Amino acid sequence: MHDIKWIRDEPAGLIDALARRGNRSDEAKAAAEALVAKLLDLDTRRRETLTKLETLLARRNAASKEIGQAKAKKDEATASALMAEVAKLKEDVPALEAEAKSIEAELNGELAAIPNAPLAEVPEGADEHDNVEKSRFGAPRTYSFPPKQHFEVGEGLGQMDFETAAKLSGARFVVNKGPLARLERALGQFFLDVHTDEHGYMEVNPPILVRDDAMFGTAQLPKFEEDQFATSRARTDFELRAHAFLNAVEEFRCKNPEVQLDQQHLSELLEIQKRIIGTVETTDRLWLIPTAEVPLTNLVRESILSEEELPMRLTACTPCFRAEAGAAGRDTRGMIRQHQFTKVELVSITTPEKSAEEHERMLACAEAVLKKLDLAYRVVTLCTGDMGFASQKTYDIEVWLPGQNAYREISSCSVCGDFQARRMNARYRPAEGKGPRYVHTLNGSGVAVGRALVAVLETYQQENGSVAVPEALLPYMGGLKMVEKLK
Repeated sequence: MHDIKWIRDEPAGLIDALARRGNRSDEAKAAAEALVAKLLDLDTRRRETLTKLETLLARRNAASKEIGQAKAKKDEATASALMAEVAKLKEDVPALEAEAKSIEAELNGELAAIPNAPLAEVPEGADEHDNVEKSRFGAPRTYSFPPKQHFEVGEGLGQMDFETAAKLSGARFVVNKGPLARLERALGQFFLDVHTDEHGYMEVNPPILVRDDAMFGTAQLPKFEEDQFATSRARTDFELRAHAFLNAVEEFRCKNPEVQLDQQHLSELLEIQKRIIGTVETTDRLWLIPTAEVPLTNLVRESILSEEELPMRLTACTPCFRAEAGAAGRDTRGMIRQHQFTKVELVSITTPEKSAEEHERMLACAEAVLKKLDLAYRVVTLCTGDMGFASQKTYDIEVWLPGQNAYREISSCSVCGDFQARRMNARYRPAEGKGPRYVHTLNGSGVAVGRALVAVLETYQQENGSVAVPEALLPYMGGLKMVEKLK
């Protein structure tokens, strides 16, 4: 989320950032200018309302003291007039408070929907065709036979089953079994071992169900709600009533701290309970994580770290879930675009001064596992029109797939600056003792396990349909050197 103070001081900065994301079209610039004007108007109204509220509260407090002074002087007329003024002020306060909250909610809603500002070095462009190649590793292999796509290889082995998965869960799911399932597991374990043993990341086993606040913190919500899967647990009538009654007691105690609850207050509590039940959700909603970036990054939410704790480097291998709402008709066959997949995630929490350096380091860590598997790939810098919502700059690693005769994304490594940190209120205290500053967050795939399996199947396929196990994975395969068709 952007700092409204920055927008207030440098409105042209946000206008330029949004125009760059829109490929500097006239429409993008006009929309950016209109949005910034709206933000500044909301900010002005919010501050004016808060000023009025502060003035009103100050006058109410002063008038309350003056009442006591008037009564001490037995000036009943003045005291009466002041009491009427205080009563009127008390009536006006809730309305102003409600107005201030309403304006702030609207302002925060607008801010939450604005993407991050691209760094100056990010190439400008409209879409993936304007991405800029940074480097390459390896060369595509040549085969004495036409290489097959991964799903043809997997189905030929009798170990990749989309039809049964569809019966269980619908489209965009797969059942892998036998040695192929072990090969997939081996990839995840191999990635974790490399990142923890060689790259200094701490392995974490996080929850894969998270609350709204966590998804908001890493910017999946509210803009990308349709791309997510949510799960819910229905509350029983008893739970609803118990929840409401406890909240009713709490509300009563806040309003009447000096009163001891007894039987005579039961009817009042029950009335409060009825009102609360009418506003309580009947389900407890949790989100299935689209990536371990969500729980790993949110480990530092609402906290102040010491600079000595940074950089904090975390990794996890988790199931991930995406609705792929915007991918209709794309990669409908195979494992490239699934609703459920496994991914090893890399997350770094660092200082603003170190985030650019950490970004390059993270990219090198993700590249390292692909080099060990001897998979050909290239690195591209995403242009302004193709980069993610929360990113300041993103590198994509695209692995070569012989069966598709194309490079396909297997990892994205992004630096987000303080964009996510502001949404999470994640800060650190500099060593020199200045006030807390927002951390910078980075995330990357290290790498997507399902897509790595795709790359291994296509790269290491043999003419007879079997698949050679990459040398780096042999220690994880229990002596198996070749994945062959099940008998």
